[in-house]
Amino acid sequence: MQVTVVAPGELGAAHLAAWRAMQDADPELASPFLAPEFVRAVGHQRPAARVAVLSDGQRPVGFFPFERHWLGLGLPIGSGLCDRQGLIHAPDLAWDPAALLRACRLQLWRYDHLTAGQAPFETLGVHHMVSPVIELGHGFDSYFASLRSKSLRGTKRLLDKERRLSRRIGEVRLAFDDSAPEALEALMRCKSAQYRSKGQLDLFSRPWAVALLRELLRSRAANCTGTLSVLYAGERPVAWHFGLRSRRVLQYWFPAYDPDVAPFSPGILLLLKMAEAAASLGIHHIDLGKGAEPYKQQLKTGDHRVAEGWVRRPTVAATMRRAQAEAATKARVAVADNPALRRAALFTLNAFPSLRKSW
Repeated sequence: MQVTVVAPGELGAAHLAAWRAMQDADPELASPFLAPEFVRAVGHQRPAARVAVLSDGQRPVGFFPFERHWLGLGLPIGSGLCDRQGLIHAPDLAWDPAALLRACRLQLWRYDHLTAGQAPFETLGVHHMVSPVIELGHGFDSYFASLRSKSLRGTKRLLDKERRLSRRIGEVRLAFDDSAPEALEALMRCKSAQYRSKGQLDLFSRPWAVALLRELLRSRAANCTGTLSVLYAGERPVAWHFGLRSRRVLQYWFPAYDPDVAPFSPGILLLLKMAEAAASLGIHHIDLGKGAEPYKQQLKTGDHRVAEGWVRRPTVAATMRRAQAEAATKARVAVADNPALRRAALFTLNAFPSLRKSW
């Protein structure tokens, strides 16, 4: 097998066609985060972005998007914002992860949302987790019926909140795919305020993250369509969501809502109406992403497996680089567990985004 490493923008038309065909052939690769359009958009913002092209001498058989950082540390492309990771490959392809890392000039590759079907990468410190999903393969009516059977009281309460919101402000309606740039700006302002009010790292203090979402909003590719959904009460927007969709998957990504209407659960109402619209477009499921938030447990129908872990080359340099990375992780955990240190670190990172080089 031959491996050639290129910048995402250097991929040719034949590469893109082969990549898309591999995604279409394997449901585990259907996530828009694994689409070439996402990778190319990240490449416009992240100089460290690369793609390893695997070929059998005649045709491409795999694509491995990654970022190369200092001392041979490899991260997923768009690290911190990419909710599905792995090698996009032809059916039944076998690959040697150590040889792949060597060709990419990496000592190790660290992942946190490895998709299923990537067993060769699951070698070190692997922790399996679940990503809740809303299955829509049988249509929205079937999904909503299952939701009612799981919690009739909870479902009635949500419908009552929608009626009260309509009476209080105006009729509730959904704009499922709003391409207006000002709507995205409103979402990012609201989400940024939410991050800071909860003492979390503000992702939108990173100019590259803001630019990435703006570019993805314009993407209309079948396997990576930027989808901004807005819930209105009358003429007032009360909740937003920006995510990506492919032919099969809607990836839940950045939700936000107006805190003044929080008692009406506008975020959950938005997600339900998104599910109805997605089902009408033939979307098979909404991937809600890792996490055990109560609303995900309330609305999900099942779980998909993802993994966190490492893969490395069998070298002394790789062992040392992993030890350095683990020490840094332990330091971050220690800061997170100390409220005073956490506040100071978040203030610094939000005020000076360039300090966090790996982002």
